[in-house]
Order: sequence, then C-alpha cells, then structure tokens
Amino acid sequence: MATARNPLVNTLLNLRGNGRACVYTEPLWGLSMMLVLPYASVFMLALGVHDVQIGLLATISMLSQVAFGLLSGVITDKLGRRLTTAVFDVIAWAIPCLIWAVAQNFWYFLVASVVNGAWQVTQNSWDCLLVEDVDRRELTNVYSLIKVAAEFSALFAPIAAVLVAQFGLVPAVRILYLNAFVILTAKIVILYRASTETEVGRLRMELTKDVSIWHSLRDYRDVLPLIIHSKGTIFSLTIAAIVGAVQLVNGTFWQVVISQRLLVPDPLLPFFPMVRSLLSVLLFFTVIPALTHGKHLKLPTLTGFTIYLAGQVLLVLVPAPQGSANLTTYALLAACLVLDAFGAGILYMLAESLVALHVDRHERSRVMAIQRTVVMLVTAPFGWISGWLSGMDRTWPFLLTSALLVLGVWVTARYWVTTHSEPVSAA
Repeated sequence: MATARNPLVNTLLNLRGNGRACVYTEPLWGLSMMLVLPYASVFMLALGVHDVQIGLLATISMLSQVAFGLLSGVITDKLGRRLTTAVFDVIAWAIPCLIWAVAQNFWYFLVASVVNGAWQVTQNSWDCLLVEDVDRRELTNVYSLIKVAAEFSALFAPIAAVLVAQFGLVPAVRILYLNAFVILTAKIVILYRASTETEVGRLRMELTKDVSIWHSLRDYRDVLPLIIHSKGTIFSLTIAAIVGAVQLVNGTFWQVVISQRLLVPDPLLPFFPMVRSLLSVLLFFTVIPALTHGKHLKLPTLTGFTIYLAGQVLLVLVPAPQGSANLTTYALLAACLVLDAFGAGILYMLAESLVALHVDRHERSRVMAIQRTVVMLVTAPFGWISGWLSGMDRTWPFLLTSALLVLGVWVTARYWVTTHSEPVSAA
C-alpha cells in the first residue's frame, strides 16, 4: 500500500529526526508572517512611505542580508546548526515583528529591514539542519513539502481579512505583527527542542572550536574554487538569482498593483495569496510531482519559467477598472494566480534543489553562504529598480520580471548542466 501513496505523502510520513522537526514546524509561518505579508507593502503606503522608498527598503534589506549572509557560514559552523537557527530566528524575526508593530514612518521600516536581514544566517543554518541528515534522493520532495507547508498559510487568510474589515488596515496589521511575534517565538522553541545537532554540524563545531570567526572568514578563499570550477554550481546560482529577483519584485509590488491600480478593496487582499497558496498545494500533490519525478529536471525548469512568464504578462495586460474592481478584473487575476502558483512553486523547489545538489557535503554551510551572498548581490538592485518603475507606472515592475523570466528560459535552454547527480525521487 505504501508504494501507491503520493511521493510527497510517503516522504512526509517517513521523515524522522531534524527533517521531520523542520518540516512539521513550518506551517506555523501560516499563523504568523504569512498572515501579515499580503498587507506589508500596503501598510507602508498607508503610513506615508512612497513606492520608491518601498523599493529602496527592499534593496536595503537585501544588502543587509548580504552582510549577514557572508557571516552565516562561519557562524553556523561555530555555533552549530541548531543553536544558530534558534538565536538568529529571534534576532531576524521576533525583534523586527515588534518594530513593525509600532512603526510610524520610513525610519522604523529601515531599522526593521536591517535587523531582519539576519534571517540569512538562520536560512543557512536551518537549511543545513533540514537536509544534512536527509537522503539525497528525497531532496526535491523535502523542498516541495517545505513549500506546501508555507502555502498552508492560505487556510488562515480570512483571519487577516476579518481584522482589517473590523478595525481598519493600520490597526489590524499592527495586531497581526504582534501575533507573528508570539507564534514565531513558539516556533523557535518547538524546533529547538525537537531537533538535534547534525553529524556534519558536530564535526564542523569541533574543527572550528578554537578558530576565530574572522580567521574563518579568511578561509572562504579555500572554498571559492569549489564554486568557480563547478559549471553546475554556476548554472544553479544563475537560476537561483533570476528566480530570487522575480520573487523580490512580486513579493514587494504584487499586492500594490492589485490594490492601487486594479482597485481591489483592502479586506480582500489576503484572499489572493490564499487562492495562490491553495492552488500551489494542489499542484504540489498532483502535477508537479509528475513533472519532477525523474532523473532529468531541465524540462520542468523550462516549463516553470514559461508558465510563470505567462502569469506576469497577463498581470500587465489586466485593464484598470473604472471606479472599482469588476468581474473581468477578478477573472483575469484568477488566471494570473493559477499561472503564478505553478510557475513560482515549481521554480522555488527546483532552484533550491539544484543549488543543494551541487554543494560539497562537507563544506555545505560555507559554500551555501557564498552562494546566497552572490545571489543576493545580484538580486539587491531589483528592489530599488522596481520601486522606481512602480512610481512611474505600477505595471512596469512586472515588465521587468517578464524580461527576467525570458532570460531564465534562455539560460536553461542554452546552458543546462547534466553532469551533476540529479535525484530520483522515491515513489
């Protein structure tokens, strides 16, 4: 009977140890940050922050992530995957949530953005905690489960909508940020208690016990050849950078364009991520496993870029309504959500999986720190650029993402690397 199950269900039920701890606690994002993210940019607009400033904040956040990203590998090796994840989750998420909850102007958001950049440290340590004790053949399924867990936040979207309808946008978002602080603190404690240090993590802690962080940073030069001389790593970094830039723009301005240009009422805003999330969950248990359940991932990657591109182009073409959003507006936005749910979902999973597949197992934390830093440096300018474009026309950021996705199709078709070990997911 087990072989008849969906591959993701098999993986979910058979996960043990740190893999289980990481995957099973991930849905708590749905009760915390995922409730408030649909309103983040609109909340800033309501407090007098302009489009260009919103884009600038996205870029500043990314630059902060670059700085923390450079330190993430050595910190993760020094403190261990488990402790690093707990400490820097508090710094990167719990503290900024309190700042966002009381924010009054641009400067509050600036401080929170800089502090929030520390999530790159915990992203590195958490990623190592997640995958280092997991069978490589299960990697694509594990990353798919992480994506599905995040998407289950959709089930709680009506909570945010009710709060906004009852109290108004600004007071409701402040409540949601305080809620995020409480839930994320609980998540940090549960994950710490349910996990153990990985085998590789214990080895790296022992090796770096008497080595200073600054000396470890200098040792990055010994890791660089592992990246530079690997065509697969360079290719996977390029894909990750393109996907990251598109996600940065969409995460910052998608809600802005439907609120300010397409005139969707504030209480309805969280329902769009809700629908996208539910569609992603459905696709991850049906179409996406069928596409990625095999040895070759080139066709799924090309398919993801193409369908995501169609969704971005359609969003640009949705006509601005007169007075308020009408039936045609909602129908076209529904089509955008279907295309985005598939394209963004499969590309997230493939980008993460391709990067993970190329990493040297014994240097995972430091190599991934450099990789993430490179991706962020390439991605960072797109926050400010998209804000500048949105200040002129709120559809223009999505012309930019469309161009990036076309680039993704070309890179995948022209430079795909097949020399690395692509996984065969368990059936």
